[in-house]
Amino acid sequence: MSWLTDPLSTEFFARALVGGALVAVICGVVGTWVVIRGMAFLGEAIGHGMLPGVALATVLGLPLLLGAAASAVAMSAAIGALQRRGRLSYDTSIGLLFVAMLSVGVIIVSHSRSFATDATALLFGDILAIRPADIVLLAAALALTLAVTIGCHRAFVVAAFDPRIAETLGLRPQRAHVALVGLVTLAVVASFQAVGTLLVVGLLLAPAVAARSWTARIPATMALGAAIGVLAVAIGLLVSWHFATAAGASIAATAILLAALSSSARTLAARRMRSIHPLPSLTRAPAQVPERTS
Repeated sequence: MSWLTDPLSTEFFARALVGGALVAVICGVVGTWVVIRGMAFLGEAIGHGMLPGVALATVLGLPLLLGAAASAVAMSAAIGALQRRGRLSYDTSIGLLFVAMLSVGVIIVSHSRSFATDATALLFGDILAIRPADIVLLAAALALTLAVTIGCHRAFVVAAFDPRIAETLGLRPQRAHVALVGLVTLAVVASFQAVGTLLVVGLLLAPAVAARSWTARIPATMALGAAIGVLAVAIGLLVSWHFATAAGASIAATAILLAALSSSARTLAARRMRSIHPLPSLTRAPAQVPERTS
C-alpha cells in the first residue's frame, strides 16, 4: 500500500486532494444542471473568458483568483445583456463574447514578458500549488453552491422543462436562469486552479454524464456525480504522482474515462437484464375463427 500512503504523507498532495475533492463536489452539483440544460458551451466560454482578468491580475500583481472572478462575472453579465437587449441568440452572444474576451486576453499576454508560467498554470491548472487559504475559499464556494442549488431547485426544475409554466407559477424563470449562470461561473472560477481553463469543462461534464447513466433523479445525479468527481481527482493525482504526468490533465482524463466506463457498464448491465428477463413478445397468435355451421 506504499503507492497510496507515500503520496498522502506529503502536505501538498494532501491539500491537493482536499481542494480537488471540494472542486469535484461543486462541479458534480453544477454539472448536473449543465448537462440537463445543455450549457456546456457557456462553461467553456466562461473558462476561456477568464484570461483577460488573469492577465491583468498578473500584470498588476493582484491575486489570480480575483482577476479570474472579475472577468468571468463581467462576461456572464455581458452575455445576459446581449441576449435581453439585442437580437442575437444565446449561443451567438456567447460565441462573440468568447472570441472577444480571448482576444483581449491574448493581447494583454503578448505585452507581458513574464507571463509564460502563469499562462501554463491557467490553461492546464496547478492543483499541487493549492494553499490552505484556497481550501477555505473552495469550502465557501461549495457552501454557496449548495445554498443556491437548494433554494432555487424548484425554479430550476420547472424552468428547465417549460419556462411558461414557471412564469405562471411565479417562479421567475429569468432570475432562475441568471442564478444558474452564476453557479456555472462560480464552478468554473473555482475549478480553474485545479484543472485549468482548457480542461474545466471535462470535470464539469464527465462526472454528471457518468452519473446520469444510472439515475434520472436530479438529487441522485448530483450526489453520484460528486462521488465520481472525487474518485477522478484521487485517481488522477495518484497517476500524476507515480507517472510524473500533469495533475490537471490526469484528473480531467480520468473523469472522461470514468464516464466512458460508466456508459459501457450501463449498456452491459441492460443487455444482461434483457437476457435474464426477456421482454414478452408483442405479437399474438392469430385468433382461430370458429367454423360456420350450416
